[in-house]
Amino acid sequence: MSIHSDSSGTTELSSQQKLESYGYKQELKRSVSTTDLLIYGLIFMVPIAPWAIFGTVYNASAGMVPLVYIIGLVAMIFTALAYAQMAKSIPLAGSVFSYVGRGINPTFGFFAGWAILLDYLLVPTLLYVFAAESMIGIFPGSARWIWALIFVAINTIVNLLGITSLKLLNRIFLAIEVVFVVIFVIIAVIALNNGTIPGAEFTTASVWDSGKVTGPLIASALSIAVLSFLGFDGISTLAEESTGGRNSAGKAMIIALFIVAFFFVLQTWLASALAGGRASFSDSEAGNAFFTLVQAASNSGWATAFLVVNVLAIGIANAMAAQAATSRLLFSMSRDRQLPKFLSTINSRQVPQAAILTVSGLSAILVLFFVGQINLIASLVNFGALFGFMLLHVSVIVHYIGRKKSKNYLLHLVVPVVGFLIIGYVLLNADAAAKIGGLVWLVIGLGVYLYYRWSGRKTPTLGEETADVVPATGERGGL
Repeated sequence: MSIHSDSSGTTELSSQQKLESYGYKQELKRSVSTTDLLIYGLIFMVPIAPWAIFGTVYNASAGMVPLVYIIGLVAMIFTALAYAQMAKSIPLAGSVFSYVGRGINPTFGFFAGWAILLDYLLVPTLLYVFAAESMIGIFPGSARWIWALIFVAINTIVNLLGITSLKLLNRIFLAIEVVFVVIFVIIAVIALNNGTIPGAEFTTASVWDSGKVTGPLIASALSIAVLSFLGFDGISTLAEESTGGRNSAGKAMIIALFIVAFFFVLQTWLASALAGGRASFSDSEAGNAFFTLVQAASNSGWATAFLVVNVLAIGIANAMAAQAATSRLLFSMSRDRQLPKFLSTINSRQVPQAAILTVSGLSAILVLFFVGQINLIASLVNFGALFGFMLLHVSVIVHYIGRKKSKNYLLHLVVPVVGFLIIGYVLLNADAAAKIGGLVWLVIGLGVYLYYRWSGRKTPTLGEETADVVPATGERGGL
């Protein structure tokens, strides 16, 4: 890996050289292109994610589901920009653990990593529970836990086979999802034009209705919809496997976020139109509201096909990506001696084998405990992610404005401040059970932190590493 020059004539380290400057050696297989990162992020966020929660978000937002996703994009773009800045400067696999730990200090880094670990550990569980619930709709009377364990086994095998297998399946599943998005658009447009569903029509009421829009209403719905956007951050966990430049992860995050938001808004706008202005869905209808609308619009067996694709996208594609991200976070925290050493074990295919198996084992156990408790898992996932995001925004300010004396106040001060306030507002309005559960998780983390602190384990701060070749005043770039 050679040192190269930027447009201003200054030189900077490549991603691999930057990794080595932190005292690490290249252990993970560096074979993921920027396109692969983009596809991975899309798979993690799932272009068809609104299918499973359309009815729930519809009820929470008084029918303005597209508006919720537009606001969700605005909320997440500030966090994505913050991720992009830190990924460029600190291209390590640990995501917020590495960014906050080296951008502020190791103590904050540990708690950022511990908080988002709640997100990363529970996301696979949530996805398995979602998929298992859907399988009951396809095979009535079958046991949920059996389906969940089948999905766990499939994803474990794929992740252990290596990053090449993961990239291939990501491409296949993304193609399937995009094809079904197109099919839904065709079905919806034909139904709306032909008046197939009484009362259904093209309307902008779901995008904006001033008589219904209130801050608490949008915040309540947003706390649910944010779950669909979680995953763009997972791109940063593959930083040590990327073959692109230092900006590749950041660019992939931003592009993936806009692409998936387009899919979300388009699908929910058409689905809301098909709903025909109804006030809400009943509790029994909400879970399958989207598929019910597809059935009504097509008068055919398409609803079953959509249900099957939804199960495959959530139970395999999305969960597979989530397991990969979680294993990289565990690997990074273990490598920095903040978690048991065995979690940083790499197999012959250059993937963190012990971390992958640990995630699988925990998912199998948690699935048995959380089956039927989708809302609780979702709220806990949101808490972990949002808390980690808040610390990420602080790290951008400290790292760039405080340490590097950057003059790029828009990206390094305004963006993280606005992002911090948005994420803080959503977190403040989160479900009470989620906040209680999240605080309990942080207390447990405090115990783990004190144990490792007393055992003499310490992660060096950025200032203790080999300095970047780029001068402090050279941090002026965009993404």
